[in-house]
Amino acid sequence: MINIYKTFAIILMSMMIVISSCKKEVDGCTDSSAMNYISDATSDDGSCIFAYNIAQGVWNITPNCEEYTIPVIGTTISLNDQLPETIDVQGAGNNLLYIEIGDAQVNGTIDNDGNITVSKQTVSLDMGFGPMDIDVEGNGLINTSITGSMDLTYSFEIEAIPGFPISESLDCSILLDK
Repeated sequence: MINIYKTFAIILMSMMIVISSCKKEVDGCTDSSAMNYISDATSDDGSCIFAYNIAQGVWNITPNCEEYTIPVIGTTISLNDQLPETIDVQGAGNNLLYIEIGDAQVNGTIDNDGNITVSKQTVSLDMGFGPMDIDVEGNGLINTSITGSMDLTYSFEIEAIPGFPISESLDCSILLDK
């Protein structure tokens, strides 16, 4: 009788060891360059999302930019009024992105986590009283396939009084959605 209990105990322990040593298959994204990479995934289920791909396309923008009042003249410049309601983000390969705003093109890069970097570049924009050269730079984040944000700084020189240029900069936070 004792042998039956010993045999049963050995079989039960053997089964527990076999069951606990079995690897369970975990479905998910197995590509480490994807935004939704799952390190524990053992089987790729085709759900990988790549920041470079989802950043491209038409985005609605909601800008919240500082206004600037030109000294002496008193004219107020509102970047909110100068930006379009939508932007079309295009890819140029190698995680490079660009958008066109009027006749100006702004370039940036995006990493695998959705972080966007716009290195300082000069664009010509018409702020309501003729074209101006404006330096733009900043960063942003694509959170999901339909939401993101950008924080940009616009720097420029303006001559309210001829011969006396004033250097200025305005900050602009922009919400993106599709």
